[in-house]
Amino acid sequence: MRVGDFHLTYCTNIHPGESWAETFAAWQTHVPGIRAQVAPEQPFGLGLRLSDLASREIWRHDGLEILKDWLAWQNCYVFTINGFPFGGFHRTRVKDDVHRPDWTDPKRLGYTQRLFRLLGELLPPGQDGGISTSPLSYAPWWSDPAPAYAQAAHHLGQLVADLWRTEQDHGQWLHLDLEPEPDGLLEDTPTTLAGFTEYLFPLVAGYLRKRLQISLEQAEEVARRHLRVCYDVCHFAVAFEDHAQALAQLAAAGIGIGKFQISAALRVPVQQPGALAALARYHEPTYLHQTVARLPQGPRLRYPDLDRALAAPEAQAAPEWRVHYHVPIFLAEAGPLQTTQPDLEQVLALPNLADYSRQLEVETYTWDILPSDLQLPIGASVARELEWVRGKLAQR
Repeated sequence: MRVGDFHLTYCTNIHPGESWAETFAAWQTHVPGIRAQVAPEQPFGLGLRLSDLASREIWRHDGLEILKDWLAWQNCYVFTINGFPFGGFHRTRVKDDVHRPDWTDPKRLGYTQRLFRLLGELLPPGQDGGISTSPLSYAPWWSDPAPAYAQAAHHLGQLVADLWRTEQDHGQWLHLDLEPEPDGLLEDTPTTLAGFTEYLFPLVAGYLRKRLQISLEQAEEVARRHLRVCYDVCHFAVAFEDHAQALAQLAAAGIGIGKFQISAALRVPVQQPGALAALARYHEPTYLHQTVARLPQGPRLRYPDLDRALAAPEAQAAPEWRVHYHVPIFLAEAGPLQTTQPDLEQVLALPNLADYSRQLEVETYTWDILPSDLQLPIGASVARELEWVRGKLAQR
């Protein structure tokens, strides 16, 4: 839905479903009620998520035409797709497998090409559209990241060439939005700056110069136009980033923002009585919950999952931890724990926010694994999150 200068939506990855039939049934079940609560009288934007399986099956049995008719009937439009999770994402062990296949694998390219074909069919005229994707790969898999960047850039070059031709032929501006996250090859501002400027832009531009028969300068402009960042506020908050500074640094390096994912992490005041005991309830077997502990002095301590942090005596000397666990954005506290809601307030209050991107997507995908006292009916929860964002935007 439009809120001032922005398109605000939520990501349908919160609704379990891997086949096209399951995915579409979930949208039919949940979207009308959410739209009726937050946007009954205006078009309602959707951030779609389709698995690899669904991205193949939708082209059969008139699936695309049925979807178009349903979107028109529901007064919904699509401007972004979450292409990060390739396969199963709910009610199964995901952990580091969320990165498989990574951008070194041609399967990731094929999947993303199918998603862009779908987005091109659904995108309203004059609207730019993006697909968020993995931060190239999972950093612990690589002792030397250079080969990963080289292989990934080859596949990204093929994709960007397709996106460039689409814009030339049909006037649609489509962009791939790489999503930095803890322990990704791209995980914070320093790794994102280095990854784009030292590897991706030069390597992809070199590929495009040959493939498209254009100058190297033109090729780099094409790469910068179609390769952007999905700025997930939760992920940058886990890294203890100052968002205004991070965004300014990315802009200064010519790295665009495709969309903001509006999400919050857990903040743990370690010395608060009961905080670590309360935090233990959040350890679960589905997703990675990378944890960063900020010590009063010295380097930050990083742990690949919450159980590792809870078992580390040295981490308990830190005043504060940040945990990659998406929690409802309307919560400032959860018992003795806190959330990174202030980070969201900082981002949404930026006077130049629209200069970075006008696309905002709420992405709290943990409703079915939250502690029971935080679980709410999914429709009411999503509506409450969207209303919270709309209220913050109204205060600008």
